[in-house]
Amino acid sequence: MLYGAMNSPVRPLLEEIKAIGEMGFNFAEVTMDAPEAHYSIVDEQREEVLEMLGRFDLGLVCHLPTFVSTADLTESIRKASLEEMLFSLEVAAALQPLKVVLHPSYIRGLGQMVRNTAEDYALRSLDVIVEKAHDLGLCLCLENMFPEANWLVEPEEFVEILAKFPTLNLTLDTGHAHMRDLEGTRCLRFIDMFPNRIGHIHASDNFGREDSHLPLGTGSVDFQAITKSLRSIGYNDTVTLEVFSRDRDYLKISREKLKEMMANEEK
Repeated sequence: MLYGAMNSPVRPLLEEIKAIGEMGFNFAEVTMDAPEAHYSIVDEQREEVLEMLGRFDLGLVCHLPTFVSTADLTESIRKASLEEMLFSLEVAAALQPLKVVLHPSYIRGLGQMVRNTAEDYALRSLDVIVEKAHDLGLCLCLENMFPEANWLVEPEEFVEILAKFPTLNLTLDTGHAHMRDLEGTRCLRFIDMFPNRIGHIHASDNFGREDSHLPLGTGSVDFQAITKSLRSIGYNDTVTLEVFSRDRDYLKISREKLKEMMANEEK
């Protein structure tokens, strides 16, 4: 299993990669968001990024921009958002990442009142992004979303999507899956339904109300059940600890907890 950590895009990118390397992670997941990790900055600092990754023997996962609107009802906003995604893919490809993570489109505002239209825009954008990633030889992993995104929250929503795009994999986000999950089974259903399509994991804890990115064991996510289920399908790939605390010792503690749980399931 490879364990990684994510940069904060409000802090200088090279400093973030250095901190992740010094904590002994296997890879850095670079979220390509402004102000400090926009694709233009990543591209400008490409040689320094590659040097820093090499210094700590770090792999790389790229996370495409989060705060864009590829299903927006306004065409100019939708077009600009899609361009951000495509330019980010090109910059990511030059860095030869292990994976590229994609947030699905958000359906918000008036889009909720014309869902068919908004979902059609979302699918059109996804089609373009998947094709671009395939052409660039990138492993693209689509992330399950939190309920407020109003699209691709439940595992059943991914059945047609993954059938439509055979080159697309799934990023399973434990924090997203736990939100408003009254029965506590959503994450396990993702694993059960898509054992051969899970290509990446985001691990963080919360209490089911908001995506608070807590250290593992401090919320109510059942990581024992999740690791048992992951081991049952033979998952042995990349996991990013999405733990955003001011004290990064909690990030390292979360990694060790997850390592121990995964090792116990191997026995």
